[in-house]
Amino acid sequence: MRLTDADRTRVAAAVAEAERDTAGEIVTVVARRSDAYHDVALHWAVLAMLLVLALLALMPGVAVWLHGLVADPWDGAPAPGGLFTVALLLLAATFLIVRVILAYRPLRMALTPGSTAGRRVHARALTLFRASAEARTRDATGVLLYLSLDEHRAEIIADAAIHSRVTPDVWGAAMAALIAATRDGRPGDGMAEAVRQIGLVLAEHFPPRTDDTNELPDRLIEL
Repeated sequence: MRLTDADRTRVAAAVAEAERDTAGEIVTVVARRSDAYHDVALHWAVLAMLLVLALLALMPGVAVWLHGLVADPWDGAPAPGGLFTVALLLLAATFLIVRVILAYRPLRMALTPGSTAGRRVHARALTLFRASAEARTRDATGVLLYLSLDEHRAEIIADAAIHSRVTPDVWGAAMAALIAATRDGRPGDGMAEAVRQIGLVLAEHFPPRTDDTNELPDRLIEL
């Protein structure tokens, strides 16, 4: 899923159009993803190790059989140290195999819990809001629209003056339009429509001033 030059132009034009009817300022940001989720791969690798250990506890004969593949059969029953060595090698091999498999990003993303992805997207959006929009307008009327493509998740974060008048559920139409279009492979259309919906909310609560100026960039920021 990629943004085209036409998408970038469409979003910038939507921001300019929305801001004509309000003193609010809209910042749009699109990121490929909000996190690499390498820690998720580590968690799955550790879980796989624990499952292997549980299987060895349930079926100790497997460890004995594996020990017999490399030990002298005339030595009799394997010593505990030999069995522990087999278990250690199995655990290490399991960890490495799972970790290598989950180096494939699409699989790692698919195995990332939705709650984890949601928290990471929100944290990234909050960081970007603080850097690009928070308290950067005269009347604290900045809004960040953030889309994380790989997670198919978005965030709308508003500055203090807006947050004091507008409850989070008011952004529902903008979020629904953005997520639906992104899932259809049309992130540019979704961003433009979300900007339009945000503009309607801002125009209702923050009409344009006579001395209004464009305080934040209209262009789409890509990370």
